[in-house]
Amino acid sequence: MLIEVMPCQALLACRKGGRVSVPGVYGGMLDKWPLGAMMEKGLQIKTGQTHVQKYTKDLLRRIQEGEIDTTFLISHRLSLEEAPTGYKNFHDKQNEWTKVVLRPGGVTNA
Repeated sequence: MLIEVMPCQALLACRKGGRVSVPGVYGGMLDKWPLGAMMEKGLQIKTGQTHVQKYTKDLLRRIQEGEIDTTFLISHRLSLEEAPTGYKNFHDKQNEWTKVVLRPGGVTNA
Protein backbone atom coordinates (compact mmCIF):
# COMPACT_ATOMS: atom_id res chain seq x y z
CA MET A 1 0.00 0.00 0.00
CA LEU A 2 1.59 3.26 -1.11
CA ILE A 3 -0.30 6.28 0.16
CA GLU A 4 0.60 9.92 -0.14
CA VAL A 5 -0.60 10.82 3.36
CA MET A 6 0.86 10.95 6.82
CA PRO A 7 2.29 7.56 7.83
CA CYS A 8 -0.07 7.37 10.84
CA GLN A 9 -3.12 7.63 8.58
CA ALA A 10 -1.65 5.02 6.24
CA LEU A 11 -1.28 2.58 9.15
CA LEU A 12 -4.91 3.03 10.14
CA ALA A 13 -6.16 2.68 6.55
CA CYS A 14 -4.12 -0.40 5.66
CA ARG A 15 -5.73 -3.87 5.70
CA LYS A 16 -4.62 -6.58 8.11
CA GLY A 17 -1.37 -8.18 6.99
CA GLY A 18 -0.72 -5.31 4.59
CA ARG A 19 2.36 -3.24 3.89
CA VAL A 20 2.80 0.51 4.35
CA SER A 21 5.59 2.12 2.34
CA VAL A 22 6.90 5.51 3.42
CA PRO A 23 9.41 6.80 0.86
CA GLY A 24 10.55 10.38 0.97
CA VAL A 25 12.54 12.87 2.95
CA TYR A 26 11.48 13.04 6.57
CA GLY A 27 12.93 14.75 9.57
CA GLY A 28 12.10 15.20 13.17
CA MET A 29 9.91 13.16 15.46
CA LEU A 30 6.52 11.68 14.69
CA ASP A 31 3.88 12.04 17.40
CA LYS A 32 0.88 9.78 18.08
CA TRP A 33 2.13 6.78 16.09
CA PRO A 34 -0.64 4.10 16.31
CA LEU A 35 1.64 1.28 17.46
CA GLY A 36 -1.26 -0.83 18.76
CA ALA A 37 -3.07 -0.75 15.41
CA MET A 38 0.16 -1.58 13.61
CA MET A 39 0.80 -4.58 15.86
CA GLU A 40 -2.83 -5.79 15.83
CA LYS A 41 -2.93 -5.73 12.02
CA GLY A 42 0.49 -7.35 11.63
CA LEU A 43 1.64 -4.70 9.17
CA GLN A 44 4.92 -4.57 7.30
CA ILE A 45 6.55 -1.15 7.29
CA LYS A 46 8.91 -0.25 4.45
CA THR A 47 10.81 3.00 4.40
CA GLY A 48 13.42 4.62 2.23
CA GLN A 49 15.21 7.91 1.93
CA THR A 50 14.67 9.65 -1.37
CA HIS A 51 17.95 10.52 -3.08
CA VAL A 52 16.99 14.15 -3.67
CA GLN A 53 20.49 15.59 -3.86
CA LYS A 54 21.65 12.93 -6.31
CA TYR A 55 18.82 13.30 -8.87
CA THR A 56 17.36 16.82 -8.58
CA LYS A 57 19.78 18.65 -10.88
CA ASP A 58 19.52 16.05 -13.66
CA LEU A 59 15.73 15.78 -13.41
CA LEU A 60 15.26 19.55 -13.53
CA ARG A 61 17.49 19.75 -16.61
CA ARG A 62 15.45 17.02 -18.34
CA ILE A 63 12.19 18.79 -17.50
CA GLN A 64 13.51 22.15 -18.78
CA GLU A 65 14.72 20.55 -22.02
CA GLY A 66 11.33 18.86 -22.58
CA GLU A 67 12.71 15.35 -22.22
CA ILE A 68 10.37 14.67 -19.29
CA ASP A 69 6.77 15.89 -19.38
CA THR A 70 5.40 16.78 -15.95
CA THR A 71 2.30 18.68 -17.08
CA PHE A 72 0.02 15.74 -16.21
CA LEU A 73 0.93 16.08 -12.51
CA ILE A 74 -1.08 19.29 -12.03
CA SER A 75 -4.79 18.89 -12.65
CA HIS A 76 -5.86 22.47 -11.90
CA ARG A 77 -4.37 25.94 -11.50
CA LEU A 78 -6.39 28.45 -9.50
CA SER A 79 -5.98 31.95 -8.20
CA LEU A 80 -5.48 32.22 -4.47
CA GLU A 81 -8.90 33.85 -4.22
CA GLU A 82 -10.46 30.61 -5.57
CA ALA A 83 -8.85 28.47 -2.85
CA PRO A 84 -12.10 27.74 -0.93
CA THR A 85 -13.75 26.40 -4.08
CA GLY A 86 -10.58 24.51 -4.96
CA TYR A 87 -10.42 22.82 -1.56
CA LYS A 88 -14.08 21.79 -1.84
CA ASN A 89 -13.56 20.35 -5.33
CA PHE A 90 -10.37 18.60 -4.23
CA HIS A 91 -12.36 16.95 -1.43
CA ASP A 92 -15.50 16.15 -3.44
CA LYS A 93 -13.97 15.22 -6.82
CA GLN A 94 -10.82 13.30 -5.94
CA ASN A 95 -10.64 11.46 -9.26
CA GLU A 96 -10.49 14.70 -11.25
CA TRP A 97 -8.79 17.08 -8.79
CA THR A 98 -5.47 15.43 -8.01
CA LYS A 99 -2.91 18.27 -7.72
CA VAL A 100 -3.90 21.91 -7.46
CA VAL A 101 -1.57 24.91 -7.70
CA LEU A 102 -2.75 28.12 -6.05
CA ARG A 103 -1.22 31.43 -7.12
CA PRO A 104 -2.01 34.98 -6.00
CA GLY A 105 -3.65 36.56 -9.05
CA GLY A 106 -2.92 33.34 -10.93
CA VAL A 107 -4.50 31.78 -13.99
CA THR A 108 -7.58 29.58 -13.66
CA ASN A 109 -8.15 26.38 -15.63
CA ALA A 110 -10.88 24.73 -13.51
